Amino acid sequence: MSDKLSKQDPVAAGTTAMVRAEGVHKSFGHVEVLKGIDLEVRPGEVFCLIGPSGSGKSTFLRCINHLEKINAGRLYVDGELVGYRQKGGKLYELKDSEVAMKRRDIGMVFQRFNLFPHMTALENVMEAPVQVKGVAKAEARERAGQLLERVGLADKAGNYPSQLSGGQQQRVAIARALAMDPKLMLFDEPTSALDPELVGDVLDVMRDLAESGMTMVVVTHEMGFAREVGDSLVFMDGGVVVESGHPRDVLTNPQHERTQSFLSKVL
Repeated sequence: MSDKLSKQDPVAAGTTAMVRAEGVHKSFGHVEVLKGIDLEVRPGEVFCLIGPSGSGKSTFLRCINHLEKINAGRLYVDGELVGYRQKGGKLYELKDSEVAMKRRDIGMVFQRFNLFPHMTALENVMEAPVQVKGVAKAEARERAGQLLERVGLADKAGNYPSQLSGGQQQRVAIARALAMDPKLMLFDEPTSALDPELVGDVLDVMRDLAESGMTMVVVTHEMGFAREVGDSLVFMDGGVVVESGHPRDVLTNPQHERTQSFLSKVL
């Protein structure tokens, strides 16, 4: 834990936030899903988002890497606007190629594993570095092998997704995201589609990432993980931040009535 704390020390001296949201709004048609989100994620921090279904957590996560475009406000990753550039007080949307270039620095792990079914675990992890970054196949293969070992799946390198359990597929998906050497990892309820006995292995990999100093934004229903591993926690409901603070404080002594009601049902 001391390594992780030392990585966060520069924040006190004014290090750029890894993620900063300023009045972020997002609507789908007439339905306003995000109603002015303000929050900040520090480098090296594990930032957990909790809340009921439909509260806007996953939508906000998708806005961070411009899978969804915001309708108002500002969203920055590592000091740079997400999806836009500002010139003369006006915002101009980046070209798809420019967005894709910036997205390379942001790893994302979804509820459903989204692995390529026709590729082995090793090939899934190799694919993006080879195709997107132009890494030589031999180098990508070696790195992919190291990452599969890191997530405990070195012996499954030659297996296809259909030959793996859900938990194993999710760990391959994490290795695949790490293969791009991201500076930020986004997790969208990464254990919600798994059988209960498979959840622990995935959370163990995420703990290892946290201890290595990876900046992580995690939408989760795993309150134990949030309490043990998280540095900050936000409770969202109805498209707004209702309550925020250190995970242990929010989970054991919530101040807002809506937070209390939610936690009484899930803890």
